[in-house]
Amino acid sequence: MTEIERSGPNTCEPQPCDPKARGPAVIGGGPAGLAAAEVLAHAGHAVTLYDRMPSVGRKFLIAGRGGLNLTHSEALPAFLARYHPEGGTLAGAITSFPPDALRGWCDDLGQPTFVGSSGRVFPERFKASPLLRAWLQRLEGLGVRIRTRHRFTGWAASGGPVFETPEGRIETAHRPVLLALGGASWPRLGSDGTWVPLLEGEGVAVAPLKPANVGFTVPWTPVFAERFAGTPLKRIALAIDGTSVRGEAVISADGIEGGAIYALSRILRAATERGDAVMHLDLRPDLAAATLAKSLRDPKPGLSLANRLRKDAALPPVGIGLLREAAHPLPVTAEALAALIKAVPIRLLAPRGLDRAISTAGGVNGRELDARFMLARRPGTFVAGEMLDWEAPTGGYLLQGAFASGRAAAEGMLAWMAARTEA
Repeated sequence: MTEIERSGPNTCEPQPCDPKARGPAVIGGGPAGLAAAEVLAHAGHAVTLYDRMPSVGRKFLIAGRGGLNLTHSEALPAFLARYHPEGGTLAGAITSFPPDALRGWCDDLGQPTFVGSSGRVFPERFKASPLLRAWLQRLEGLGVRIRTRHRFTGWAASGGPVFETPEGRIETAHRPVLLALGGASWPRLGSDGTWVPLLEGEGVAVAPLKPANVGFTVPWTPVFAERFAGTPLKRIALAIDGTSVRGEAVISADGIEGGAIYALSRILRAATERGDAVMHLDLRPDLAAATLAKSLRDPKPGLSLANRLRKDAALPPVGIGLLREAAHPLPVTAEALAALIKAVPIRLLAPRGLDRAISTAGGVNGRELDARFMLARRPGTFVAGEMLDWEAPTGGYLLQGAFASGRAAAEGMLAWMAARTEA
């Protein structure tokens, strides 16, 4: 049995959809949709949550496969600066539901968290499945109805959402509706971007969906690719267009990926779109160029250049290979070698496709929404999560954005319903 199949109740058994069902509906069973459903149900509403997959939370479970990074512990101003565009749609939502609030929510579910050495926040059990099971049990207790294998296909003439189901096409009478359909990364888990033409057909401006937190292709020589594919690059720094990050990366057969690459992916993607994407890799960011040059000066007689780089510059074989990829032949002076070690040029061709990206950039333009996350062109329709036009690096920022925007959109729905009742 897979972790997805063990995720908990209400996720794998298809339930019939009631065409006469009214009240608020949430479409999309990822973190944003589940968070929205919880807020609405806590407020006393009978909520129906729809998802096109056989179970909910599939991408959430995959995100936790190597340890679920829920959020980050850094101060809120620095935290908010990780999102692009800064001060955009998500800023108010995250301020209202910041990382400490997400940690408190986990505690309330009986899933306490801890701060790792990097400042990242994880559940103590380090997995997504126990958290998702506890969450689904809470939603069940609140009366949330989960309907799987329901693909949203648009709106009926009456205004309610329409679904394709195993039993055929079904029109419903739900109002209001919150869309949390995800981006277009990991399409096999349910986020395939098929909602884009549906919203564009309603006149909603949608920025093109692009891969974010993704690896990039590099024209390695066959010899280098065959020898070093899968080799990690540890304690490095990467720089492009005046922005640099420290971290780690991994050489692949056709490129480079990993945390440091993901942290720069927005800038790297823009550079590849311009056609001038040359990233510089510092193999020894802990040493100044002058210090490195001093250690490379006056080599021992008979020492080969490769051994000189290995012993005097402490470079691993993959680092020496990168130098050879960048310069033919390698410079021989200590100063020139040090300069190359501190800034190895790597030409990036393009980001990998959306199907290999961790997340998605682009989405519903923030100008299409009011302060309640409601579409101006479709009153009563709200949007949350990765459907919105924002991006952030890995490290807890993606899930925090999903949770916060789902809750904010649900609060917007509650305000909209209250205003209609008063009217």
